[in-house]
Amino acid sequence: VSRDLWTLPCGRGSDAIVAKSRTNSPSFFIERYGSLLVVCVAAVIFLCGIISPPSLLDDVDAVHGAIARHMLRSGDWITAHINGVVYLDKAPLTYWLIAASYAVFGVHDWAARLPIALAAIALCWLTERIGTWAFSRRAGFYAGLAAASCIGLYLFTRILIPEVLLSCTVALSWWAFLRLEELPEEFGEAHRRRWRILFGVGLGAGLLLKGLLGLVAPAGAIFFY
Repeated sequence: VSRDLWTLPCGRGSDAIVAKSRTNSPSFFIERYGSLLVVCVAAVIFLCGIISPPSLLDDVDAVHGAIARHMLRSGDWITAHINGVVYLDKAPLTYWLIAASYAVFGVHDWAARLPIALAAIALCWLTERIGTWAFSRRAGFYAGLAAASCIGLYLFTRILIPEVLLSCTVALSWWAFLRLEELPEEFGEAHRRRWRILFGVGLGAGLLLKGLLGLVAPAGAIFFY
């Protein structure tokens, strides 16, 4: 027993050994870099996926890509057209985002998918942040990784439909609402205003993405809450 006691580290050297072992542990990296790791994993998965074949073959892909291209070339970002026919079946934000991507990167199939891929990355980050806030950093980290490795989310980034974008706005609305509900009284009005703005941004973006469904989904959950 005495030999074991003599071999135990003590003093400043022991503190350095403990600190070094802690910084090399997986828990330290999760605590320190959890959000960044989730974003990097999601970026590799979703950004690499948008450049792989096939091109825009589905009727939805072709219609939405063509509408965005027409907006960019005609300068009419208000009324959607497809083959010269007015197309008012969908809310416009998806077309605006694709057209903006076209304006920056050119008219390519991967440029059309880029806004949805970025929304998927943002959704994974939001999942990590919500899990960290509600439970722990480790829980948030694994929740973000689960979202990033979800095959369904990946498949939805391959199609030009607004579901991934809508999921991101709904998650943002719910998180902002819950943060407003749970804020202690000592937090100032400026802090509350920030979450109110995020809540409004989430609802407004959802409305522009999916019409009334973008409002009904978060508002319905909030009502039952």
